[in-house]
Amino acid sequence: MLYRMTEVGAHDGDALMDTLHRSPAMPADFDDRTDFENATKGLIARLEPGRITDASGRVVYDADRYTEATTGDCPDTVNPSFWRQSQLTAIQGLFEVTEGIYQLRGIELSNMTVIEGDTGVIIIDPAVSAEVAAAGLALYREHRGDRPVTGVIFTHSHVDHFGGVLGVVDADTDVPIMAPEGFLEHAVSENVYAGTAMMRRTVYHTGMSLPVGPTGTLGVGLGPGTSQGSIGLLAPTLDITHTGQEEVVDGVRIVFQVTPDTEAPAEMNFYFPDRRALCMAENTTHTLHNLYTLRGAQVRDARAWSRYIFEAIELFAGDADVAFASHHWPMWGTDNIVTFLTQQRDLYGYLHDQTLRLVNEGYTGVEIAEMLELPPVLDAAWHTHGYYGSASHNIKAIYQRYIGWYDGNPAHLWQHPPEEAAKRYVDVIGGIDATVAAAKKYADAGDLRFAAELGSHAVFADPSSEAARELLASVHTQLGYGSECGTWRNNFLTAAAELKAPPAETEWSPGGMAGALTITQLFDSIAIRVNGPKAWDTTASVRWHFTDTDEMYRMELSNGVLIHHPTKREDPADLVVTLTKPQLIALVGGSTDGIGFDGDAGALQTILGVTEDPDPNFAIVTP
Repeated sequence: MLYRMTEVGAHDGDALMDTLHRSPAMPADFDDRTDFENATKGLIARLEPGRITDASGRVVYDADRYTEATTGDCPDTVNPSFWRQSQLTAIQGLFEVTEGIYQLRGIELSNMTVIEGDTGVIIIDPAVSAEVAAAGLALYREHRGDRPVTGVIFTHSHVDHFGGVLGVVDADTDVPIMAPEGFLEHAVSENVYAGTAMMRRTVYHTGMSLPVGPTGTLGVGLGPGTSQGSIGLLAPTLDITHTGQEEVVDGVRIVFQVTPDTEAPAEMNFYFPDRRALCMAENTTHTLHNLYTLRGAQVRDARAWSRYIFEAIELFAGDADVAFASHHWPMWGTDNIVTFLTQQRDLYGYLHDQTLRLVNEGYTGVEIAEMLELPPVLDAAWHTHGYYGSASHNIKAIYQRYIGWYDGNPAHLWQHPPEEAAKRYVDVIGGIDATVAAAKKYADAGDLRFAAELGSHAVFADPSSEAARELLASVHTQLGYGSECGTWRNNFLTAAAELKAPPAETEWSPGGMAGALTITQLFDSIAIRVNGPKAWDTTASVRWHFTDTDEMYRMELSNGVLIHHPTKREDPADLVVTLTKPQLIALVGGSTDGIGFDGDAGALQTILGVTEDPDPNFAIVTP
């Protein structure tokens, strides 16, 4: 089994801790300190203090907490392998990667890289939030001079690689913003269309509501915690469309490799030939990554991922003296780089091919996840361990990508939803008390997985049962303490916390990204909020005329669907609205200043009247 649990001792008198068990040995070598040497190499200065605040003084990120929390020997509430990884990701500061290339690491989940050009600096992946990006740039300038930003590169379409852009450039900047083709479409798909659900699940994924420490979160294995500052987005001004595309920005020559459908739907690696430096974006890091991320996203293509790493080896690795990425620490030496990339290539390729081999022998994803073992050479490398992704849920993702949610067993075709199924299971077992007792029996015997399943049924059948909630919280806590995978740890411990107390209020608004959205994407963000049944018998039509882009759009509310599309026809409509794209953004926020309305102004209110704001605090571990 590729999901590793570690045996831990009792904590706070909880006898169940003694029952936690795992696969017996950790194949990688704890005495190998190469990663620690690489993670500290080139340190220029730490961010002192490591606490980053916004304009109001609110703390958006505190790197010092992670440094303090990972100091010393591994406690009995943390998997030793994950403790090692958390110590590495907590190392923070400004680092020189090679001449003219610097990184800010450990002050955020992701790295921000600074490339010195002829007149200024190119910023790669400016963190999650503006406050962190600004603090990182200030630390760089303190030690390297007040150089202007002359370009920005987004390696891919995840928020921790573009969200802080307004901390390094102004919204009206004229510097080139480079990104892989399709970047904007996929950035909006994740963070706007499914943004509320993804943000709620991110609370579990990152453990952001947990205290930082040995009984709480220690990061996600890919890096320490995620900042909670101001998120923005600028639309790219220079698309990278093909492998081999070469650009010169501020005198810096860059050769790109596009890698769609790898770690993100739109992603790219690139090489600096004059500095013999290779950026692998997030396609190779010091962990097994996600083919399916627990926060929710499109399933990724392990086959393509492996092949693009192979292509990077052929294109760049033999000429690279250093390889760095958007997370974790760099690697130096051509031979080391080739070995690392080869093992990462084989890791994703092996999981892909062997999963499909077993699929074609009739096994399901859940079964295959229990069967596959990595080759010994790969298992002995620290960077193949599942600190962020896990082989268990990645194998299920490969199954999902090819086969889908249905495993072929008709008994699973039309099952009851969780709450109704739970009531029936509890009835069969003999009631809530009997179910809790059965769950405790399995927990005492060390079968925490089945104890969690029974405990969850008890909670879903009767969420008011304190005994059920306490038992399930205890089991989740133990599963979290034993997890090698940081995101599994955070999910288990957040679930335990929310069983004991209501979830912390989560606020999610993608408003800072609105300026970069296309008109279609802005209309989409309204359409997905329409309450279909409420709008079944309601009709309205609006023609939108945008004077700044000389475009027209027709919008119709019909059969509970808000249809919208660009048009050149001036067909009759209930309302004609004349405005600019910035005024549309303001209108969504409630302002009508400067907007022209011709016709029935109530048509717009009719449409808005059937929309709903989603609840960003919906239940997960309870019904």
